[in-house]
Amino acid sequence: MEAVPSFDLEGRVALVTGAARGLGRSIAVALAHAGADVALGLRSPKGDEDVVAAVQAQERRCLPLAMDVADLEQVRSAVQQTAARLGRLDILVNNAGVGAENLAVDVTVEDFDHTVAVNLKGTFFASQAAARVMIPQGYGRIVNLSSQAGFVALPTESVYCMTKAGIAHLTKCLALEWGSHGITVNGVAPTFIRTPGTEAALSDPAFERDVTERIAALHRIGEPVDVAGAVVFLASSAASLITGETILIDGGWTAR
Repeated sequence: MEAVPSFDLEGRVALVTGAARGLGRSIAVALAHAGADVALGLRSPKGDEDVVAAVQAQERRCLPLAMDVADLEQVRSAVQQTAARLGRLDILVNNAGVGAENLAVDVTVEDFDHTVAVNLKGTFFASQAAARVMIPQGYGRIVNLSSQAGFVALPTESVYCMTKAGIAHLTKCLALEWGSHGITVNGVAPTFIRTPGTEAALSDPAFERDVTERIAALHRIGEPVDVAGAVVFLASSAASLITGETILIDGGWTAR
């Protein structure tokens, strides 16, 4: 029988960081819809019942976990609990991220350190902890959230841009090291997406018009599902020969 691509994640276990809302929530629900059981990395599990219910509505197992990615003990514990309580860990989505806006001359040490701790350090050590589970399995899929900000400069976001560019290159480094263990490491780099995190900026009509114009080919603001679909693809067997890549989901912004 001729081989055809499969996007089915039945029998797989995923862990999504920053899963409470926005992109993380959409990704968690999409992975569950594709068949995966999902552990949710949450800063406050007791206050995020909505995303738990959304995953459970897909008739998959759901495990909410305390996971502030700036706290490496919580990171390691969440990975260990996922493997212990759901039986394995096949997919890690490093979605959690922060990005305080400020002119470069006004960036504080505190903002710099926190952005690097969450975006870069958190991504690295969550990946390391997951790889320690995945290597003995001989299988794994890691998907990192970079950003178009890692490929183009955005005013007032120098530290955020730096970390997202770092994630894209880290993706290549980890893919090279772990490929022989059956682990792929890829990234997605979205443009502006309608989420609670971008709501304030996009509420300014002039800013929204400018962003829509810069999204050169499609001229529309992205929705979380636009990113979630790419993550499901990279987590599936359909993407089994793709590793070290970061897919720009930017509507043509960087094609200009």
